[in-house]
Amino acid sequence: MAVEELLTLARDTAIRAGALAAQRRFEGVEVAASKSSPEDVVTHADRETEALIRGLLAEARPQDGFVGEESGADAGTSGLTWIVDPIDGTVNYLYGVPHYAVSIAVVEGDPDPATWRALAGAVVNPAVDEVYTASAGGGAHLGTRRLRVVEAELPLALVGTGFAYAAETRREQAEVLVQLISKVRDIRRAGTASLDLCAVATGRLNAYYERGLAPWDHAAGALIAAEAGATVSGLRGAAAGREFLLAAPPRLAATLEELLAALHPKRPNLGV
Repeated sequence: MAVEELLTLARDTAIRAGALAAQRRFEGVEVAASKSSPEDVVTHADRETEALIRGLLAEARPQDGFVGEESGADAGTSGLTWIVDPIDGTVNYLYGVPHYAVSIAVVEGDPDPATWRALAGAVVNPAVDEVYTASAGGGAHLGTRRLRVVEAELPLALVGTGFAYAAETRREQAEVLVQLISKVRDIRRAGTASLDLCAVATGRLNAYYERGLAPWDHAAGALIAAEAGATVSGLRGAAAGREFLLAAPPRLAATLEELLAALHPKRPNLGV
């Protein structure tokens, strides 16, 4: 299957899943369980939406692998794996904040952000009817509009970030934020990593960084940001991943990475 066909499958599946998530939000949301902490919740809609996505992808591509936030991982035989967050921004979703998304990406190689090659991805926010897509070498789009990042000098940069659920990690992240906020235009914390990465692609944010992201949080959004011209990386030469992710236009990324590397806690235990 060509990359264009993979992209179509990712987009169409994300749109169908988004419609289901929006319908369940309209009907009323119930917490099904907590995960890493009482604040880290999963709803019945998360599980139902992931089951729909898994079924649609398995029907279309039974030989591919699957990694989902709620239902775990299944290995495939094709060398391709689908990385899925059925409802990114679950706390927003729970509270009725219209900033949540279905995120679907397909990657080549092991399902490890340090080594995979992302081929196609889609991020859909059904609350505002926005569909972001990207394919490797094919650019990034919001609907039919081609996306491009917006460069900014550090003092004029609008920077997005997020926080972990673990209290100690959250405290460390706040300490970094206190030191950063006076050096940039302002900070935004919207609560949905995939959409924050798409915001970099659109220029709604000049940069986004976060610590503790799981693969499904950023697989599609990172590709969309990169295809819009962002540098997407970790710190100190590492690949973007759980330890750290930064997405920004190239000049701003270099400046911000140097600053964040100096502020970033160096303890190996993330606490997430």
